[in-house]
Formats: sequence, C-alpha cells, structure tokens
Amino acid sequence: QVQLVESGGGLVQAGGSLRLSCAVSGRTFSYYAGGWFRQAPGKEREFVATISWSGGRTSYADSVKGRFTISRDNVKSTMYLQINSLKPEDTAAYYCAIGKSFQVAGTGGYDYWGQGTQVTVSS
Repeated sequence: QVQLVESGGGLVQAGGSLRLSCAVSGRTFSYYAGGWFRQAPGKEREFVATISWSGGRTSYADSVKGRFTISRDNVKSTMYLQINSLKPEDTAAYYCAIGKSFQVAGTGGYDYWGQGTQVTVSS
C-alpha cells in the first residue's frame, strides 16, 4: 500500500520559513518524479514545484520562484519543500504527490497523493 505522509506545516509569521517533508512508503521512491501542490480555501489545487526522479531537474510556479526549494533524498524516501520569505498568500494546505514522469507544471500525471499539511502565514 502506497503512503505519502506530509509533515512540517504550521503557523508562521510573514517572512518566516518552514521545511515541509513528504515521506513515501510502499513504492520505490527513486523510480518516481515528485511534486508539491497547494490548495487555499475556496480555490483549486495549484502546482508549486516538481522534481525528477534523480533530483537533476526541477520546476517551480512563478509565484514561488526564488523562495521555495524542492529537494529529495532517495535513500530516505523523502521529498522536501523549503519555504522561505513566507507571505500571507502562501497560506494553504500543501500536498505532495509522485508520478512516473517528470511534469514541468500542472497537477496532472501523478499517481499517488498525500493527505496534506497546513501552512498558515500571519501578517
């Protein structure tokens, strides 16, 4: 059974930082590309960042470029999202997902999803 478990969310002041983690079990993580997504109340889920199976390719939404960094540790079967310079508009539930192909953008093409971790940024 595949499980993706996000952690690291919380309440933080604007300008602060968080590091989200996504622990993957039930599949060989290194065979999959990964991505982070977010969904704010009343809005559709949106793409944040993605990373290839080796970590050699990454892609980011324009709204997070320069502030967010996606990375992975295939030995630990874990994917990360370092979030810096947080803004109130970053408030959302953050989800991780894995899929067989690297996707430059968008929410399609992912096979397995986590349950999400909440990030709340106060002004």
